[in-house]
Amino acid sequence: MIADRIKELREAMSMTQAELGRVLTLSRTAINSYEQGLSVPSVSNLVELCKFFNVSADYLLELDDSTNIRVTGLEPDEIALVYNIVEKIRGNK
Repeated sequence: MIADRIKELREAMSMTQAELGRVLTLSRTAINSYEQGLSVPSVSNLVELCKFFNVSADYLLELDDSTNIRVTGLEPDEIALVYNIVEKIRGNK
């Protein structure tokens, strides 16, 4: 459910509902309602959530489980470093 994805992404960033609400100019109650499945974000709020969490709408809506790391603007050596970090993390699991 979108509720679970929003909560997982927020917690992964160590943010409170109030902090996320401030960033998105929403109330803590609105974020709580999304996470409890009591309401769903409007299209414009869905877009803002996707931008903030750097995920696709398909991912947030659980239509697709794949995620991407955007490397636009990074130099080749920086991209290699990102991939090395990911591989190191995978090796520690």
